[in-house]
Amino acid sequence: MSNLIAWIIRAIPFGTIIMFGSMGEITTEKSGNLNLGIPGIMYLGGFAGFASSYFYEKNSADPKGWICVILALVAAIAASMLGGLIFSFLTITLRANQNVTGLALTTFGMGVANFFGVFILNGASYTAAPLAYASFSKKIPFLSSKLGIVSKTVFAYGFLVYAAIIIAVVLHYVLNKTRVGLNLRAVGENPGTADAAGINVTKYKYLATCIGAGLSGIGGLYYVLDYNQGIWATTGQIEALGWLAVALVIFTTWKPLNCIWGAYLFGMLYWLYQFLSKYSWNQGCKLCHRPDPDGSLCGYHYRTGCSKLSKEKRESASGKPGTFLLPRGKIRDFWKSSVQMFLASAWGILLCTNPWNYVWQEGESHELTVCEKNGVLVQKCLQNIAKSVILSLTDTGK
Repeated sequence: MSNLIAWIIRAIPFGTIIMFGSMGEITTEKSGNLNLGIPGIMYLGGFAGFASSYFYEKNSADPKGWICVILALVAAIAASMLGGLIFSFLTITLRANQNVTGLALTTFGMGVANFFGVFILNGASYTAAPLAYASFSKKIPFLSSKLGIVSKTVFAYGFLVYAAIIIAVVLHYVLNKTRVGLNLRAVGENPGTADAAGINVTKYKYLATCIGAGLSGIGGLYYVLDYNQGIWATTGQIEALGWLAVALVIFTTWKPLNCIWGAYLFGMLYWLYQFLSKYSWNQGCKLCHRPDPDGSLCGYHYRTGCSKLSKEKRESASGKPGTFLLPRGKIRDFWKSSVQMFLASAWGILLCTNPWNYVWQEGESHELTVCEKNGVLVQKCLQNIAKSVILSLTDTGK
């Protein structure tokens, strides 16, 4: 039970980071724009939020936590929206290629953040903003300590975790239940018809892209000042999380509510390896010349039978914790399923980026309904492949 609680505690903050990035990209894509600069925008938001709180803590005689929070949020959102504005100007006004511009924005965001980050680091490998971290990670006073296991798993996080869930619900309502959302979806699916209906297509595209960039920037801010304990280091981790956020958009079929469980699922899968100790390879084996006080065998030498020990000792080693034992047939099926999963993922990516599935109108972007259908196909395919992997591991084998 303790391992399960620790797993959830790690997965939810990780999922929150990519949830913000995914909601930002969904907002952008609903307007018909594909912004592949989300990783760079998250980088800009994380650095701007950290820099503002860091200099405030350093130069203020009596820094306040709530001021750190406000400064960081304003700086992160402003810097991220500036990145979104640059993308909008290049792709909407100048009609530049969206894929190339987005990738360039990713490189630009990382470069700007790391360039100015050098002056903050001042030769050190990392630096920290402890007051900002304490403010962003502050838990709910009563609920975080009085409800037992619920407090540990549900109310043990900073306020941005709950803000992400609220934003996802609000975004779902706005996109599906309001006139603004209807106009935005009309702009994304058929800008020509929307323009004929009197909708200002350019305004909706600019606003959706900039607001989406602001949401993504909050994800970068959360990573630096909460998830990473207020430490800034030029490791490039935010960029990797940004690409996960883009992948989450397809996985959740462009639905904000699906981002909630999808992001947490990604987080649990990311931290899964930490909590599978009973399936890890035994570190001690006589045949591998590793010190082992129990005299047990690793999974490889147990399966191949290359042991001078008796059959009884080899069988007793199979029941010891830390020994990963699978018959050869199961390992073959496991790798076969892994290859199938890789091929299915590659097929899904090609399907969602297939130029024949895009409807171009006067330089505008693709029709989202087609991509949504492709996303459903990818999701079903991955589910089937995952089932085959599970069956290959749980089946009795041949």
